[in-house]
Amino acid sequence: MAQNQGGPPVIVLKEGSNENKGKEAQKNNIFAAKLVAQLVKTSLGPRGMDKMLVDGLGDVTITNDGATILKEIDMQHPAGKMMVEVAKATDNEVGDGTTTAVVLSGALLEKAQELIDKEVHSTVIIDGYGKAADHALEILKKIAIKVDINNKDILLKIATTSMMSKLVAEESKDLAKVVVDACLSVMEKDEGKIKVDLDNIKVDKKPGASMAETSLIKGIVLDKEVVHSTMPKKVDNAKIAVINTALEIEKTEISAEIRIEDPLQMKQFLDEENRLLKESVNQIVSSGANVVLCQKGIDDIAQHFLAKSGVLAIRRVKESDISKLSKATGARIVSNLKDLSKSDLGTASIVEEKKIESDKWVFIEGCKNPKAVSILIRGGSARVLDEAERSLHDALMVVKDVLEYPYIVAGGGAPEANIAFKIRRWANTLSGREQLAAQKFADAMESLPITLAENAGMDPIDTQVELRAKQGEGKKWFGVDALQGGLADMEKKNVIEPLKIKEQVIKAAIEVTNMILRIDDTIASGKAAAPPGGPPGGMDY
Repeated sequence: MAQNQGGPPVIVLKEGSNENKGKEAQKNNIFAAKLVAQLVKTSLGPRGMDKMLVDGLGDVTITNDGATILKEIDMQHPAGKMMVEVAKATDNEVGDGTTTAVVLSGALLEKAQELIDKEVHSTVIIDGYGKAADHALEILKKIAIKVDINNKDILLKIATTSMMSKLVAEESKDLAKVVVDACLSVMEKDEGKIKVDLDNIKVDKKPGASMAETSLIKGIVLDKEVVHSTMPKKVDNAKIAVINTALEIEKTEISAEIRIEDPLQMKQFLDEENRLLKESVNQIVSSGANVVLCQKGIDDIAQHFLAKSGVLAIRRVKESDISKLSKATGARIVSNLKDLSKSDLGTASIVEEKKIESDKWVFIEGCKNPKAVSILIRGGSARVLDEAERSLHDALMVVKDVLEYPYIVAGGGAPEANIAFKIRRWANTLSGREQLAAQKFADAMESLPITLAENAGMDPIDTQVELRAKQGEGKKWFGVDALQGGLADMEKKNVIEPLKIKEQVIKAAIEVTNMILRIDDTIASGKAAAPPGGPPGGMDY
């Protein structure tokens, strides 16, 4: 509502609407975003704590993955939702660094609030932050180390670093081998550029056994069993037919009626059905196939004929698995059985039905040059498996990042400390109040290694002073060694991370920070009035 001079009040907003203006609106948004950052702050680094999340149905998730924590929380505040989007975007783009991005966003907003309280305008802060972020990205590119992607040791170190802050830390070395081998298997060169499609890595999990028994299968695992009891349960030197048509007599699309006047006609009708099915099976057998993987159903009669021919068959395989099977075995997906020939068949050294705990699964292993592979994760409980799956996803993503963009930096907050040190010196070259914003940007970057130190039980002030001294001596890779306590050369400690992640963290954090700082008016519409109620329910007489 606004007061019109000399006239009646003018109502602009609907009744029940709320409006926050100016500094109050900014303050509320910054406060909400800071709270979100504080939620995940304690989960940063190898000594970070886990969060237990319980949803509306009572399902429990235990994790320290920033993106997962924020996805599971039912966020109400719009500024808080923007922070969640940062985590999601970082997760989708680079897979790791989600917590770092959110913590950095929170730190940047906290420092911005200090400047706003000193009457520095938001636009000035945004300009200063923007220039500082551009300079930070330049610093990162200068200090980054180009790596040879054929050097498997580097890839193993990167995967291990990613998992050291997760639940799977104790098994990180064994799991790193699985992750690197999987990425290298599905890696493809396209016009000189390397591409890694993680959709070609099928991740299955099964409770039982220990996490150390997690394995890479050079082929595909199917959570299916052989369709007929008399079929072979193991086929060596498999010739595999992958078909996406049904091995059964399909019903007509239109309603039809068959009039049978005597039993002989019935027998002829059934015999014809059997003949058609036998013909389809003969087509498969004559191509040389001894394994059939079918996307649709396989009729009982067809199962009988296949079993009689010594063919192992699996039905109702998921469409996504069918495409992976084609890539893994080299088979062509066949829609018309009449077109099936020997050249369409895929190969595997062994196809075998194995019992995993109480379930029967089929393993298609030993593919010569598979472009799709499976990782079978084992673990003590479903909760552990879920977290292990999230950890492996992050590790797969970081290895993919390095293969596609082969530059690395050290971890442990070393690059952030180096950026903070250099930005402080560079800030002095700026004129006006932008200098203050650049200084605050440096403070926000420095808050990341300090948070690592706090989570490891180290003294933050001592860490800050010592870290600045080391950076002043030109020791750019000195960061927080959270596992041993104190500072160390993180490159020598083999704690390394992809440059791509660090760049994405800064870009994502600065974008959401600037977006929140630009808001000076929050208008929340009133809830729509409920429709007028009808007469009370009851029976009509």
